Amino acid sequence: MTSSPPPRILSIAGSDSSGGAGIQADLKTIAMLGGYGMSAITAVTAQNTLGVHAVEALDADFVMAQVDACLDDIGADGIKIGMLGSPATAQALARRLDSFAGPIVFDPVMVATSGAALADEATIAGFAELMAIATIVTPNIPELAALTGRTEPAEDAIVDAGLDLASRHDVMVLAKGGHAETGDQVLDRVLAPSGKIASFGHARLETRHTHGTGCTLSAALATMLAHRLPLTDAVRMARAFTFAAIENAPGFGAGHGPLGHQAVRRLAEAPSD
Repeated sequence: MTSSPPPRILSIAGSDSSGGAGIQADLKTIAMLGGYGMSAITAVTAQNTLGVHAVEALDADFVMAQVDACLDDIGADGIKIGMLGSPATAQALARRLDSFAGPIVFDPVMVATSGAALADEATIAGFAELMAIATIVTPNIPELAALTGRTEPAEDAIVDAGLDLASRHDVMVLAKGGHAETGDQVLDRVLAPSGKIASFGHARLETRHTHGTGCTLSAALATMLAHRLPLTDAVRMARAFTFAAIENAPGFGAGHGPLGHQAVRRLAEAPSD
């Protein structure tokens, strides 16, 4: 381990009372990957492995007060954005972070693993402003369909949808393939506005313990980018961490159980300058 300070990662997302997703999953991931985690909570949820039972979105001004408190004092080397809570929060974040110099990973959360809606149509419409300032956007297949105005793309149409999104907003896209219904491999693709494509695959795990997978992956990616890894290496490390966390799930809950973040051996040390 080097003596240099850890990268500072600000997670802007919702709170999951059961600890499996949102801010809680992000902070566990950031800590396991050698980062210093901070949070700006956009919404408070009452949820567990069986579903989201209640949601209270926080006022956009209060969300921004949290963001300012972190950035104006400690600062940040990377930002992860997840559940937004309201279109006003999306718009305020886009204005505040437009000049941020570090990597921004935007996970366009719309629906929880349990199926509960976590963003209304107005909030989803506000995603465009954040995609315009993000370094990379990490939609799953249903989110990719919603963001491109398509029906949910079949396996052979995911690349076209991802390239469409990348070119529309001039942003890198990590199109996640975990929601594909067929195949023994999970295939994720990084798609660039230029049309370049990089593919990453791993064996599909048959498990019900997938609560917070998208949050974990995006937080890991933000941390790896803040460690100054090249994008493809950062994606590879983030995917490896997420896969290992699924493999090490503690088995909690009667529904979609949480991942085993703490059981995963740290996969990366902060690179020396």
